[in-house]
Amino acid sequence: MKKVLVFAIAVVGLMSVATTANAFEAGKCKACHSVDKDKLGPAWKSIAAAYGDEATLAKVFAGGFDVNDRKLASSDAKWKGKAGLMTSQFNSLIKGHEKEAAHALFESVKAGKIGNY
Repeated sequence: MKKVLVFAIAVVGLMSVATTANAFEAGKCKACHSVDKDKLGPAWKSIAAAYGDEATLAKVFAGGFDVNDRKLASSDAKWKGKAGLMTSQFNSLIKGHEKEAAHALFESVKAGKIGNY
């Protein structure tokens, strides 16, 4: 019985990792961001303007999202004060999906709404 239980827990754990590794949903970002207005986080239009293109933003994400590499957080006290929250969200939502997240941000700005791309 113990072996079956341990096996079942291992399978569920692997399924959770596989699901997390294959899924990025920009829709979850709406809790803190909008395309054109600052909310808890900066407007995505501001982020897009600061980085210029998705490859540059993806590079910052891939580099670990260091506060000093964040163009808005490093230059604006309002966003620097929220760096810890932003790091937490990066670790739970973006890490492992750096290119997809940067692509979704720039595509959402083009579309005028946060979507999944």
